[in-house]
Amino acid sequence: MTFGDQEFPYGPPDRYAQFAAEQDRIEQDRVEQDRIMQDRIMQDRIRRRRRNRRVAVAGVGAVLVAAVAAGVVTAAGGDDRGGPAAAPPAGTATPSASGPAVPSVDAGLPSNAPSALPSLLARPVIRPEQAFPSKSVRVGDGSRYSRVDLATTTACGRGMSAELAELIEQGEECARLTAALFTDADRRSQITVTVLSFARVEDASRVFMMASMDPVTYQVVSLDPPPEAGMPTVPPGSAGVFRRVMTVRSVVFANGQWGDGSETGEAELTAQTEGLLRHVNETVVAYEDGEAEGSG
Repeated sequence: MTFGDQEFPYGPPDRYAQFAAEQDRIEQDRVEQDRIMQDRIMQDRIRRRRRNRRVAVAGVGAVLVAAVAAGVVTAAGGDDRGGPAAAPPAGTATPSASGPAVPSVDAGLPSNAPSALPSLLARPVIRPEQAFPSKSVRVGDGSRYSRVDLATTTACGRGMSAELAELIEQGEECARLTAALFTDADRRSQITVTVLSFARVEDASRVFMMASMDPVTYQVVSLDPPPEAGMPTVPPGSAGVFRRVMTVRSVVFANGQWGDGSETGEAELTAQTEGLLRHVNETVVAYEDGEAEGSG
């Protein structure tokens, strides 16, 4: 219900109240139109890259509980390279004929969660221009990358695998998904970094846990380069590097591939993917911890 829909049982409002109500209605209409436009852009730019591969990562539970208690997860171990088909990881549901069955996952806050957590969650989720403020970035090792595309949506299911979307439905819906496509100085690599933000920590924890256990099934999609970038579209089924970290209320994903689909240069591609992931993670953490300008 907007202000324009409300009744005033205690007599007619004054002119100022009428003006304020009309301005609020106009602003809500503007926000809704912006959301619709952003969703359309996101739908046009992303595609689903489905691969029949499974990769298991051990020891996620202990890392997750300890990290959430500290307020941030800064690393996810394991080898997340895309490769030949492997057996499903132990402990997951048996795949059905229509695709992998999504298990029911209970995720909650540990008893020793930081006392500052409620105030941190009271802040708005990070906006696209805050997560990816620059078109040119320099990471910790001095390497430079160009941002060639940026897309955002609140209809998060459009930017991820069906299994990940189904997993998210077990809790509260995702608040916002923002993805940026980067390339290196030679314009060989294509690395999509995605920030998936939630209202609740436990919903982010659920996604991080399952994406760490099975990074190919529970993945966000990679952006295709726009025509004006002059870059090739990565061939479907190409090998890639998958990494993710968890912040206070977001999961940051990084999907790295060579533009020509090459399977060589794995170490270099991994370094690029992890370098960009760390860079964006630091930006998101600074905002969510209240350290970045404009984070309040």
